[in-house]
Parts: sequence; C-alpha cells; structure tokens
Amino acid sequence: MGIFERYLTVWIGLCIVAGVLLGNLVPGLFTVVAGLELAHANLVVALFIWVMIYPMMVQIDFSAVKDIGKKPKGLFLTVIVNWLIKPFTMAGLGWLFFRVLFADWVDPQSAGEYIAGMILLGVAPCTAMVFVWSQLTKGDPNYTLVQVSVNDTIMVFAFAPIAAFLLGVSDIEVPWETLLLSVVLYVVLPLTAGILTRRHLEAKGNGEQLDRFVHVLKPWSVLGLMATVVLLFGFQAEVLLTQPQTIGLIAIPLLLQTYGIFAIAYVAAKILRLPHNIAAPACLIGTSNFFELAVAVAISLFGLHSGAALATVVGVLVEVPVMLSLVAFANRTRHWFPAS
Repeated sequence: MGIFERYLTVWIGLCIVAGVLLGNLVPGLFTVVAGLELAHANLVVALFIWVMIYPMMVQIDFSAVKDIGKKPKGLFLTVIVNWLIKPFTMAGLGWLFFRVLFADWVDPQSAGEYIAGMILLGVAPCTAMVFVWSQLTKGDPNYTLVQVSVNDTIMVFAFAPIAAFLLGVSDIEVPWETLLLSVVLYVVLPLTAGILTRRHLEAKGNGEQLDRFVHVLKPWSVLGLMATVVLLFGFQAEVLLTQPQTIGLIAIPLLLQTYGIFAIAYVAAKILRLPHNIAAPACLIGTSNFFELAVAVAISLFGLHSGAALATVVGVLVEVPVMLSLVAFANRTRHWFPAS
C-alpha cells in the first residue's frame, strides 16, 4: 500500500483546507476558473476528473465479467444495493429532511437543490476509490475488479434515467441534454479510453507494459483527486465558512444514508454467508459514492455555486472519514464471516 492510501484522510483534509483558504484569499482566481465552461460543463473540473478517473478505468478488466457466474452472490448484493436500494433511500431521505424536518430553516428553492445534489450522489456508486477500500479490507482484488466492471457497465445505461426519474419525482426540472452530455463526458468517454488503452497494451505483450503504464499513471490519478478536491472546496469556500449550519443540515441525511446503506448491505452479506474478502468490498462499493461524477453533473445541471453543487461537495467532506470508519469496523468484524 502506497503512502497515499496509508494517509488518505490527511491528504484529503489538507486539500479541503487549502481549497477553503485559497477560495477566500484569491476568490478572483476561482471566478475565472468557474467561467471556463463549454455546454454547461466546467472544463477545468472535467480535466481534473479525467486525470483522476482515466488511470482507474485502465485497470478495469471487462473480460473478467465472464467469471461472474462462479461466485454470483457478492455481485448480486452489489447490484441490488447500488441500483435498487441506494438511489431511492437517498432521494427519500433528502425529501424527508428538506421538505419536512428542515422545511422551516431552508427556503424551498435551496431545499430542492440540496435534494438534487443528494440524488446525484445516490445514483453515482463508487468506481475509483473502491480499489482503495478493497485493499484496506484485504478484499479479493479480482472479485472487486468484476464488481467494478459490472457496476460501470450498468452506470453507463442507468445513471441518467434513474437520476432524471428521481429528480422529476422531486419536482426538479431536468435538462436532459445536459444530463446525457455529463454521462458521456464523465463516464462513457473515460471508460472507453480506458478499455481501448488496456486492449492496446495487452496486445503488445504479457501484461508487463500494462503494469508499467498503470504504475506511471497512478501518481497522476492521485494529483487529479487532490486538485479536484481543492477546486471544489475553493468554489464553495465562502459558503463553507459563512453558513456552517447549512453544511450541518446537509451532512445529517448523508451520514444516515451512508451508515444505513452499509448496515443493510453488511447484514445481507452475513445472511448470504459471503466470505469477508468479498463481503467487505461489496458493502463498501454500495456505501461509497462516485462523488467526482456527482459533483461534475451537479455543476453542469445547476451551476458552480448552486445548492446541488454544495450538497455534493459536503458529500466529499463526509465520505472519506465515514468510509474509513466503516473500513475499520469491517476489519474488526472479519470473524463474523466464513473464511474465503
């Protein structure tokens, strides 16, 4: 495990602090960056997300999908939690808190945008950070690869329809063109580029060139993640410092969602008697979010300074420490599950 994975919380925390400080010290810089848009997509955000996601996509071996029939229960759990439970519980919690429980504290327009941001988080299951969570729990790397491969395949087709449905049910106007463009830009294109790169490198030899290429790209993926976090928190710096109560209101349902989904998945994994090296990654995939995609789509649909973008950024703030706490819990309860 590299130094980045060992001290993940520290690096993300430093990037958050740097983003907030820079956003307040040099707000003009972030204003200029915010204006660099094409078809409602911020070009700098898109670049950083591509730098981060592309190396992860190269690592995904879709030929491994053919082996899903050998151990289907773990994959079944991942798919059910990610696509039939998580998006709808997130939308339900968003509606409950911002239309009912917090209705007196938040104006209706902001409430709708916060719900939209939460929905986008719920419909974006984790892709990139899954490999870190799996490694930290000593998960089966090959099986994790299969889970991520299947998950990404489903996301290409399911993200836009589910997001549009839940946003529509929540009375939020959905610009379909922008939503579809976001899926193409942040999912389809990097995924396709990763597949083509992997096939090209595999065709050249026995996998050594692929391993070397991934090793060279890995630091860029880390830099992409850190730059994305700095940029996102820089955009929202003023709100984060002047409206801490808003951050707290958004964080409450996100925390309930994260721990609740993990509990559902973990109990189901125990009932299914999955080995721990499959159960832990399966539950963490369902619990974690592809927050980079959610943030990018929120910015494209609602704008950089919208409540939806803020909600997805709070998702970043909440996710890393919460996921690390769940990793620790999964490691302490390894004895609950049969050996692999």
